[in-house]
Amino acid sequence: MKSIGILTAGGDSPGLNAAIRGVGKAALDRNMQVLGFLDGFRGLMENRFIRLNKTNLSGILTVGGTILGTSRDKPNRMPIGGQKMDMTAVMIENYHKHHLDCLVCLGGGGTQKNAYRLMQAGINVVTMPKTIDNDVFGTDVTFGFDTALGIATEAIDRLHSTAHSHHRIIVVEIMGHNTGWLTLGSGIAGGADVILIPEIPFFVNVVAAAIEKRSRSGQRFSIVAVAEGAMSDEIAGDYYDALARKKAAKNKKARKKASAELNAVEERRKGHTLRLSRKLEELTGLESRVTILGHVQRGGTPSAADRLLATRLGTACAYFIDTEQFGVMVAACGDGAQAVPLEDVVGRRKSVPLDHPWIKSARSLGTSLGDV
Repeated sequence: MKSIGILTAGGDSPGLNAAIRGVGKAALDRNMQVLGFLDGFRGLMENRFIRLNKTNLSGILTVGGTILGTSRDKPNRMPIGGQKMDMTAVMIENYHKHHLDCLVCLGGGGTQKNAYRLMQAGINVVTMPKTIDNDVFGTDVTFGFDTALGIATEAIDRLHSTAHSHHRIIVVEIMGHNTGWLTLGSGIAGGADVILIPEIPFFVNVVAAAIEKRSRSGQRFSIVAVAEGAMSDEIAGDYYDALARKKAAKNKKARKKASAELNAVEERRKGHTLRLSRKLEELTGLESRVTILGHVQRGGTPSAADRLLATRLGTACAYFIDTEQFGVMVAACGDGAQAVPLEDVVGRRKSVPLDHPWIKSARSLGTSLGDV
């Protein structure tokens, strides 16, 4: 009889419970024992777990968050007593203590990387791609994205009426980390007039000109959808230069210096949405207001699409474990699932291609993307 462990790591996301249920029920049906480790990799390190069965897996399909809890702790840099320590050996010990055949890790890019480290240390792992950002490389889509897309779109829908009533510019900040999938998708679906994403550095003057053009044509309000990772052309240049220096650094001293430069640029990026709003008000003479959606995009009941995706990937995960296909991520591929080697996933990000159909559609609509 096989035994598996499951944990959820990184930020919470709609569909996690559906995925846990999918893996768990399918594994139990294959006569496996299933443990759920609490609060991510920390739970594995501290040996905190629950036994998953059909009773405690029942009724969680529609519930947001994760019944296992989550954390952003990393196996090789775990906060212990005010220090960050490598606790990989302890995790391996607990893995073997439970006679596990595989550890299933549900998470985004960081989780894929941490799972890969455990795999290199000798643990059998299978991962699943979870994040509202939709930025995990190697999968068509991540579960959590569709729900967040719907929430962000509904928010933009609601902001239209208040923007129209007060003849305002409404700047709405949307999550997505350093990729623009969520902002681009919800901006198009919600009819935003300007969409600013990390993949396309923006010019404030170009954004202001697009708003003024609308104003001259009789449209006395504008909705600006801006990704939390969006950057002006000036900051983007400094950011990518610092990032390139960090990647090219060949020794510890050079990496430390490049990291400090990158952190300095990151500090300048903070509060960019508020600065953009003030600048647009100054340039256009129109009243501007900011709405930051924040973590509301990660909460609540998962959409039907996310439940289907999480269940589909979860049941495929149980199959891959049963057939001993380890060291892989269960990726969405068309209507099915495929096992993608973790080494092909880690260290890569799925950004929005500049020739993506969504970008072409936005430009065809006359939506400004803030570039020249």
